[in-house]
Amino acid sequence: MGAQLRVYKRRIRSVTATKKITKAMEMIAASRIVKAQRKVAASTPYATELTRAVTAVATGSNTNHPLTTEAESPTRAAVLLITSDRGLAGGYSSNAIKQADRLTERLRGEGKEVDTYIVGRKGVAYYGFRERKVADAWTGFSDNPSYADAKQVAAPLIAAVQQDTADGGVDELHIVFTEFVSMMTQTPVDNRMLPLSLAKAAEETGAKGEILPLFDFEPSAEDVLDALLPRYVESRVYNALLQAAASEHAARRRAMKSATDNAGDLINSLSRLANAARQAEITQEISEIVGGASALADATAGSDK
Repeated sequence: MGAQLRVYKRRIRSVTATKKITKAMEMIAASRIVKAQRKVAASTPYATELTRAVTAVATGSNTNHPLTTEAESPTRAAVLLITSDRGLAGGYSSNAIKQADRLTERLRGEGKEVDTYIVGRKGVAYYGFRERKVADAWTGFSDNPSYADAKQVAAPLIAAVQQDTADGGVDELHIVFTEFVSMMTQTPVDNRMLPLSLAKAAEETGAKGEILPLFDFEPSAEDVLDALLPRYVESRVYNALLQAAASEHAARRRAMKSATDNAGDLINSLSRLANAARQAEITQEISEIVGGASALADATAGSDK
């Protein structure tokens, strides 16, 4: 019985140590969510106004440009998937990967070839294990991205959009990331970045129903769109990276809180089992003492006769 009690005590110590780790990770994730939310709030107005500017240029000109003009028969699309570099975040990365798989299946159903770009070690490992081709990948900054990281990610995407499909270019650019809705809700979404849908852009920026002013473009509307294209893609990628980072921290905080609560329940259960084993051990020792005393009394009574 003593051996069983030692096993329970050893497991209680082990689970208690794990609980301390998960509690610390929960607190760290909670503190990082606030910073990530501030970055999202700071980047959103710039992305919104840049989209309004692109909408104004496209509306005020008849220029055919990859930023705003859809191909007649699109044959190739690029998909940027944003996952995490680290685990212990519940189903955060797996949900984003499933969303990307659904998008890829839909695009292929439309007869389009798909080039996949990935941010985060989890996505890279998933595609690598299944031996799926990846056009490019980036790791090391999923939980704290900077604008320089966004420019690095956006560069090959912009180059692919500006190239002809015969030379390896793409007609469409999609992005899959986890949108931060609240501390308890993070939703994986897929958005088409290019070509820009003017109706959807007007709805997102709050300009739906507005009469946009007419502009004169110098040197030309096409040159303006050429200048806005990299800024637009970079801002959208940066905003998506920030949204994904906030979602990752929220998912990790929720997962670590659940792990901490489960560890507490397990400790309570093991403590009850340990108490029961200790009580059984004490009862057995008392029974042995009483039995020994009774046997000694019987032996003493027999010798007196």
